Amino acid sequence: MTELQPTEYLYELWDANWDDGPLGNYQILQHPITKKTAKRIYFTYSTGVHRGGFVDRQKIEADGEVYHGYTMRRLHLAPPEIPHQVKRATLAELKQAMADAHPDRGGSDEAFIAARARYEEERAKGSQVSRRP
Repeated sequence: MTELQPTEYLYELWDANWDDGPLGNYQILQHPITKKTAKRIYFTYSTGVHRGGFVDRQKIEADGEVYHGYTMRRLHLAPPEIPHQVKRATLAELKQAMADAHPDRGGSDEAFIAARARYEEERAKGSQVSRRP
């Protein structure tokens, strides 16, 4: 009896909300590798239709990833890191940071001016959003 070989995959970072802009709903898709030659790695798409494709083996092994132009996907040899969106600070947090940076509380003039600029910028964004019809 032959021993089964573990399945190898090409990985893709996929955003479920790609058409609405990056909302951070990322998933890692696994596309099973079906064959390896000296020049190419053949795989089957794991999404929807199970058709095949291939990538340049030397390029993906050298860079760890390759852009597959036919399907406009970036494929990786190892599972990629899922990016995390930076949480925007609330006005209350920015106001507290501004107060903490005040020179009377041990902060510097430069730190206070920068904190105030961040607070004012975010406050202006918030008032523009609320005025939209």
